[in-house]
Amino acid sequence: MTGIYGEIAALLTAVCWTFNSVVFTRAGQRVGAVTVNAVRLWVALPALVLLNGLLFGTPFPFAIEADRFLYLGVSGVVGFVLGDAMLFESFLLIGPRLAMLMALLVPVFGAFLAWTFLGERLLALEIVSILVTIGGVAWVVAEETAPLAVSPSRQPRKFGLGILLAVGGALGQAVGLLFSRLGLAGGYSAVTATLVRVAVAGAVMAGVGLLQGRLRVHLHRMSDRKALLEITAGALTGPVLGVVLSLVAIAHTHIGVASTLMSLTPVMLLPVSHSLFKERITVRAVFGTTVALLGVVMLFVL
Repeated sequence: MTGIYGEIAALLTAVCWTFNSVVFTRAGQRVGAVTVNAVRLWVALPALVLLNGLLFGTPFPFAIEADRFLYLGVSGVVGFVLGDAMLFESFLLIGPRLAMLMALLVPVFGAFLAWTFLGERLLALEIVSILVTIGGVAWVVAEETAPLAVSPSRQPRKFGLGILLAVGGALGQAVGLLFSRLGLAGGYSAVTATLVRVAVAGAVMAGVGLLQGRLRVHLHRMSDRKALLEITAGALTGPVLGVVLSLVAIAHTHIGVASTLMSLTPVMLLPVSHSLFKERITVRAVFGTTVALLGVVMLFVL
């Protein structure tokens, strides 16, 4: 794990997720979060098939080893289907601010899982850097600002369920990263790995939609051209470019470090929210951003 390629890829991942979080929020307000979650995978799949064909001469890795396919498939289902489903539902119950705050548990879960199953060790300075970055991000996100999408629920039962779902979403993302790391063993292509993850997750989403009788509903809602355009833009920067970059990141640095840098998305959303959603940027927000960026600098100079 030499150089800073993993850290750079993780930062670019955060930029991609900042963009697609905005367009997915707008699309979700028009057609619903469940439809956005499903359609983004179906839109991303042909783009990944084309990209894999151009790079490797085959639309799909039909000769992939069974164990690698299993690891990447589980990663796709746990991360894209289960993790994102819980995260999107938590947005509706507690609002995106608290949900994103709970998502900061991803590097904690990721580091613990990597320590438990991969034998990774983090240096003391790396641990301090992760804590500084998480502290800065948490300080920013925890501030009372206007929510990006819906207002949080004030009913205690729904609030508690929303917190549990947000924590479950964070755990799902961390487990997805772990299985992705296993699937990438031996220098396997991040593009092909992403294709396998999206293909399996998209097939599962289609199957669930068919069983629930919602597949036709999802497709009908795509007659909203503006929503379809937003989902397409988000899919290309999320499940395609963003996820490929995230896999490159975890292949070249510790999972805990990579997931910490990818957690900078809520910080990056501050100027975007100020511009598009007219949110107020306060001294506390600036201070928290500075602390988070200090943690990033510490990670780079290790």
